[in-house]
Amino acid sequence: MPTFPGFTSSETFTQIPDSFFALLGQIDDLDELKVTLYLLWRFEHMEARARYLSPAQMAEDEGLMRGMTSAGLSRGLEAATRRGTLLKVESDSGGVFLLNSPLGRALAEALRQDPERAAAGSPSAPPRSRSNLFKLYEEHIGPLTPLMVDALRDAEKEYEAEWFAEAFTIAVTRNKRNWKYIEAILKRWKEEGHEGKDRQDADKAADRYTKSKFAGFINPDS
Repeated sequence: MPTFPGFTSSETFTQIPDSFFALLGQIDDLDELKVTLYLLWRFEHMEARARYLSPAQMAEDEGLMRGMTSAGLSRGLEAATRRGTLLKVESDSGGVFLLNSPLGRALAEALRQDPERAAAGSPSAPPRSRSNLFKLYEEHIGPLTPLMVDALRDAEKEYEAEWFAEAFTIAVTRNKRNWKYIEAILKRWKEEGHEGKDRQDADKAADRYTKSKFAGFINPDS
C-alpha cells in the first residue's frame, strides 16, 4: 500500500452534512461508503445547481475506479439508495443519482417529469478546478474556511484574475494580511481603473477602508 504524503496547504474543502456521521456506525459496506463520500465531494465541486450523475459518468473518474470495480460501484449505489442517502431517477440509460437533500428531492421530482433530461446526465459533470486565488489566500493569510471559499469564488467573478497576485503582494508588503484589505484594493481598481501605476493610491484606499468606523468589525485574520 503506498504511503500517503499528508494533506497540503493548497486544498479546498468539501462540506459534509453532520447527519452523515451518525450513519458511520451503520454503514458496513466499503463500496457504499466510498460511493457516498465520492458523490458528496463530486456534487460540491460542480458549478450547476442541478447536481446529478449517472453511473457511466462516475465510472469515467479514474481516481474512483482505481479502487473499485464496476460491480462495486453498482453495489455501492444500490446500497446508498436503499439507505436513503442517495436518490435514483430511472431512465433508459440506467438512471442518475442525487443527494437526498431538499434541493436533491426537488430536482429528482423535476427529472422524473423530464425523462430525456435524466437520460442525458448532468451537463456539468467535471469537477470544478482549483483556483489560484485559493492558493494565494492560504499562502499569505491562512487556512480556508467554507465561508471564505464562497467569498473567494464571488471575488473571482467580480474582479480580473491578473489583479489578485498584485493585491496580495501589496497587502503583505504593508503587513495587512486580511481579505477585507485586499478586497478594498480590488474594489478601488474596479471603480477607478488599474494601470499598474496606482499601487500607492490602492494602499491609501484600503487604509481608508480599514480605518473607517467599521474597522472594529474587520477581523485582521480573515
